Amino acid sequence: MYRTHHCNELRPAHAGETVTLVGWVNTKRDHHGVIFIDIRDREGVTQCVFRPEENAAAAELSHTLRQEDVIQVTGKVGARPEIEGKSTVNAAIDTGEIELVATELNVLNRADVLPFQLDKELSNEDLRMKHRYLDLRRPRMSRNLRQRHAIAKAIRDRLDAAGYIEIETPILSKSTPEGARDFLVPSRLSPGKFYALPQAPQQYKQMMMVAGLEKYFQIARCFRDEDLRADRQPEFTQVDIEASFITEEDIFALIEDVLAAAFRVSRGVEVPTPFPRITYQEAMDRYGSDKPDRRFGTEIIDLSDVFAASAFKVFASTIEKGGKVRAINAKGFATVTTGQVKRLEEVAKEAGAGGLAYIKVEGGEWKSPIVKFFTDDEKAALTQRLGIEEGDLVLFGCDQWAVCSEVLGRLRLEVSSMCGLTNGMDDVLDFLWVTDFPLLAYDAEESKWNAVHHPFTRPHTADLPLLDDESQWDKIRAVAYDVVLNGYELGGGSLRIHESDLQARLFSVLGVSEEDQATMFGHILTAFKFGAPPHGGIALGLDRLVMLACREDSIREVIAFPKNNKGIDLMSASPAEVDFKQLRELYVKSTFGEKK
Repeated sequence: MYRTHHCNELRPAHAGETVTLVGWVNTKRDHHGVIFIDIRDREGVTQCVFRPEENAAAAELSHTLRQEDVIQVTGKVGARPEIEGKSTVNAAIDTGEIELVATELNVLNRADVLPFQLDKELSNEDLRMKHRYLDLRRPRMSRNLRQRHAIAKAIRDRLDAAGYIEIETPILSKSTPEGARDFLVPSRLSPGKFYALPQAPQQYKQMMMVAGLEKYFQIARCFRDEDLRADRQPEFTQVDIEASFITEEDIFALIEDVLAAAFRVSRGVEVPTPFPRITYQEAMDRYGSDKPDRRFGTEIIDLSDVFAASAFKVFASTIEKGGKVRAINAKGFATVTTGQVKRLEEVAKEAGAGGLAYIKVEGGEWKSPIVKFFTDDEKAALTQRLGIEEGDLVLFGCDQWAVCSEVLGRLRLEVSSMCGLTNGMDDVLDFLWVTDFPLLAYDAEESKWNAVHHPFTRPHTADLPLLDDESQWDKIRAVAYDVVLNGYELGGGSLRIHESDLQARLFSVLGVSEEDQATMFGHILTAFKFGAPPHGGIALGLDRLVMLACREDSIREVIAFPKNNKGIDLMSASPAEVDFKQLRELYVKSTFGEKK
């Protein structure tokens, strides 16, 4: 066998034993002809000592080693000696009380000079991605992947204990027009037709409820052809859950138990349950986000009643047209620089604002061109509502409710980033349920209604009569819920429609004709006619969950082989061109032309 122990196993109790270790050369030090090699494997590091008197050949060979050579070392375990009355124990590693006095050395494979040092953080992400197999040797990356395993196992164990069974659903599926853009796969056996890679196993898991399986879960691979960012990849993993005869309360309790188990194994902490809950309306009113980060204050305050008759016409006219005037107080941020103000203005405009009105409170004075329009009563109301003090920066939103919420929500996060309001808060775990999302949203560009979550989401029973009046569709609440952690959506779900007639009706509201319903969703509409049980579920983003558990800022740090921000795997150079013969067999021809 290659080894008797791993490199983090030996302790003073093993002193005197002859053992064999294998791994990589982590470091090499030459102390007057005595060579010290730290050998590393997945578990840790052990110091090996090569002395000519123990084995001259092994000692000579050790001189030729370089970092990341793969070696096998046999020797006797001994306590680290004192040198000139000083202890040589290394408290920084678990094996720091012992060393392996080498009697035999085998070089299993030599390593070329590395493209980057493994003991230093590297800002060049493309270089890391190109040599990902080296990047993953670094302790932080290895630790992240092991944490991912532990979290996935904890989730599986909790769901298994709750009676859920793991079932795989197809990867090659059917494209539907709902949601993000699909990845398509041409079929050789059905020329001119295409499979789609699943964005989620939504319809399959609902079919399993019709089949009477009652409790299903899957750690599922999902695919979306969309633009990337730090917490998004074209292929990702979600913990997919569905159950029959289940209520919202059942799902909340299950997921709280699952997430508590995940953070227990990953961070060794106990997560308080039950999680707080707020409605979508309250989240947008107070934080301007349906996934609010509540670790800092800076809540949005409505001032529409204060400025309804204001001499500042921009505010008054907006309110008259049904809009809102709202604001946040960035406490102590009157020191904002010109560059930071410009950035805040850019954020506001990107969110849909025409501009940004603000007040700086400095030297006992309110500095802003709009203040001259305010009455003493309006100033007093502002001071009282926002708790304005010396050194504060007040940022206003003035528009329709939705735009106003979006603008101030983004400004709130930008101010937090500029002021470092969440610095040192990685250990604060603010879990939250957001409930009662709107069922439908109107897209003015497409002149149609879209499902806020997906078309299988159940409306609140009390709101069903509103389906008869299109002017009321924006008021219909969904039995939908998201679980949020520190401003990140960990997962979302809903109770589902299980009646064929109600499902067909919602498709019609979304502009899907009866003919298209039969073509695209005939299987689910037919299945619902054969005794479909009430059911519901949720999907948790495993990548994002592990990212937060590992205190990372990007999901790429917890995925073994991720794509970069252009969707490219630099290590394997994919996507790549394929041979013409392969395309011909699939009856596919590329129309792409290289730009000159």
